[in-house]
Amino acid sequence: MQVPGDIIVSARSESHSFDASRINISHVINSFNFGKKVTPRVISDLKRLRPYIESHDKLASKAYITLEDRVNVTIEHYLQVVKTEVMSSSYQLIEDYDYTVHSSLVNAVTIPVAKFHFEPSPMQILVTEDPKSFTHFIIKVCALMGGIFTVGTCFTITCVAGILESLLYNTMRVVKKIELGKDF
Repeated sequence: MQVPGDIIVSARSESHSFDASRINISHVINSFNFGKKVTPRVISDLKRLRPYIESHDKLASKAYITLEDRVNVTIEHYLQVVKTEVMSSSYQLIEDYDYTVHSSLVNAVTIPVAKFHFEPSPMQILVTEDPKSFTHFIIKVCALMGGIFTVGTCFTITCVAGILESLLYNTMRVVKKIELGKDF
């Protein structure tokens, strides 16, 4: 998908006239996708590789209802579409399109319609699966433990050095006072 576009659903007939105030454009969207149909297996792979994605089809099973007190209302859906490519560890490329959607109700100038305005994003998302080996995990754990040991040792040495320095300083002060004949 490379160019923006609109899908407009409206009542239109050459042999009938319509009263715009009586047209109710309420609708339910069962599915709204871009690109090839994605199989359930591919969707499970996508969810495994991209667990932060809440839903593949964000408009699925959504109802848009206009209330009876609002007449001559158009429902507009604005979709920003982003191409997403997922490369699995088995080098299988999965092409998908994600979109964000914002819907609004506006007063219709003529006959109410359901309008879907989609605009492709100039950017693309590439997700790659890069599994790490068990040795990589062990090295990271050892590095973490080494860092903790180093910081702990430095803290301990600093504390011991501080205590010794304070003890030495106070001892020297008392010795000086005794030499001068002052009370301590």
